[in-house]
Amino acid sequence: TPVWVVENKSGEQLRITIEDVEHDTSHELGVDPGLVKDGVEAHLQELLAEHIELLGDGYTLVRREFMTAIGPVDILCRDEQGRSVAVDIKRRGEIDGVEQLTRYLELLNRDSLLAPVSGVFAAQQIKPQARTLATDRGIRCVTLDYDMMRGMDSNEFRLF
Repeated sequence: TPVWVVENKSGEQLRITIEDVEHDTSHELGVDPGLVKDGVEAHLQELLAEHIELLGDGYTLVRREFMTAIGPVDILCRDEQGRSVAVDIKRRGEIDGVEQLTRYLELLNRDSLLAPVSGVFAAQQIKPQARTLATDRGIRCVTLDYDMMRGMDSNEFRLF
């Protein structure tokens, strides 16, 4: 009888004994595309980078997808006083997004060329719990209006 053994890093094992195979099939799924940003999220990032002044007067873009050791920050910019600001953009702002931005900020603030780095959590809608956590950590929350950013704030072209 076939046995399937799975072992974790500490050497613990899970043993599964296969008594009888009722059906066995496989499906070709193609090439793994990897992690791809949601279309709206990627477009929000692009639009905010083009209109960085939506974060405040005097803001300037440093770079989109600023690479860190734990992944890219959506936008790195500078405020009106030249201080670094890391921006994390989500379609829906939830607690996990605030946690992610917190990790980026901890890392970026170790870099003497960037520190001090403040954070902006930007999303189309931000859950109350995420807003509370962000505020508690000194992270500013910004609600993004996707239609306005695309230049379609007019009711003229809306169906509803």
